[in-house]
Amino acid sequence: MPILLDLVLTFFRVGIMTFGGGYAMLPMLQREVVENKHWATEEELVDYFAIGQCTPGIIAVNTATFIGQKQKGTLGGILATVGVVLPSLLIISVLAGVITTFADLQIVKDAFAGVRACVCVLIFNAVCKLWKSAIIDKPTLAIFLLVTAGSLFIDVSPVVFVVLAAIAGILIKKWEARK
Repeated sequence: MPILLDLVLTFFRVGIMTFGGGYAMLPMLQREVVENKHWATEEELVDYFAIGQCTPGIIAVNTATFIGQKQKGTLGGILATVGVVLPSLLIISVLAGVITTFADLQIVKDAFAGVRACVCVLIFNAVCKLWKSAIIDKPTLAIFLLVTAGSLFIDVSPVVFVVLAAIAGILIKKWEARK
């Protein structure tokens, strides 16, 4: 299959099969991009997630753009982005006219409660898979714990944490190199 078509279809499949937003897409992106297609390594995917968190837009859409760009340049980035966004656009267009009519029904509220619980599990699974490539030594564990604590107790943009973690990573590696 030509790579451009494969990019569109792969990211369309990720977009249509994932409910709950960008973070819920992370496990499926990891499986498709790293395990099935080998378009990125675990480390690259973690980097894409980090950059995607710092840039405007949805993390999964940004990640699709980065991966498409890596595979086939600007056109690949555009097609991967279209592929991941198109299912949501189509589904939301259909639901937008209907959802207000049914949003107050208890069965709809119950369904959304179940979906939210499921999304939490999907995000947790993504964290567990990414842990293996992101937490590789004591310094990265320390950064993880500090960012976790900071995000729980300090109300700042995630960009601040990513920038501070990047600076910490640079400083730690420079310090280790001097030893």
